[in-house]
Amino acid sequence: MKSNQILVQVSDVSVQFQQHIALQAVSLDVPSGKIITLIGPNGAGKSTLVRVVLGLLKPQTGSVFRQANLTIGYMPQRLSIDPVLPLTVARFLALSRVKKKTAIEKILGEVGAAHVLNHPLQNISGGEMQRVLLARALLREPDLLVLDEPIQGVDIIGQYELYELIARIRQQRGCGILMVSHDLHLVMAATDEVLCLNKKMCCSGHPETVTKHPAYLELFGARAGQDLAIYSHHHNPVLTGLHGSLLQNYF
Repeated sequence: MKSNQILVQVSDVSVQFQQHIALQAVSLDVPSGKIITLIGPNGAGKSTLVRVVLGLLKPQTGSVFRQANLTIGYMPQRLSIDPVLPLTVARFLALSRVKKKTAIEKILGEVGAAHVLNHPLQNISGGEMQRVLLARALLREPDLLVLDEPIQGVDIIGQYELYELIARIRQQRGCGILMVSHDLHLVMAATDEVLCLNKKMCCSGHPETVTKHPAYLELFGARAGQDLAIYSHHHNPVLTGLHGSLLQNYF
């Protein structure tokens, strides 16, 4: 896909479940080579919008355009595995369309999880699980990556590393990335454009612009914008030492 080519375009979409309005006249463009992040409170319609983008839900009104032959890789927020199920990471990834062990080993290496190849899926850490789920999405060689809460269950160091990894994937592969997040600090620094959703699109734009927008401050409170400004300009020296290159890229 060409850089900045629109991969998915959602136009004036509304979704209603019986009497409950989930989305109201929402529009969204996801171009190639860009990281777009969707934020909003619980119940804002983020998951509903993702289902629309993935083609799993047809809106009552509005339209959805997808590039012809578009391949989407989806990383779910969480995965529940029966603790008695004998399933290794290698076997889990082989359940996708890609069966070749060499391809699986390569993709695990790309996401920094090669060491868990033969580990039981139930025994890996939260950060390792997120990398395995990301690897599974990448096995599709996607034009568009949809990442639902990619730092779920990951500690602060792991969050930095995952966002650095996501940025590197975008740079190397040129794919478009749509992220969904509750995180208001790290994710703001790790994205090209932020869309603030609360059933309808409240505001959108560059992270610094969004955090000063009245609609954002109304949803998350004035303290959220202040915390982000402090967070962006006063770095933890330990994190800076460990992840200097990452901080230079994001802040």
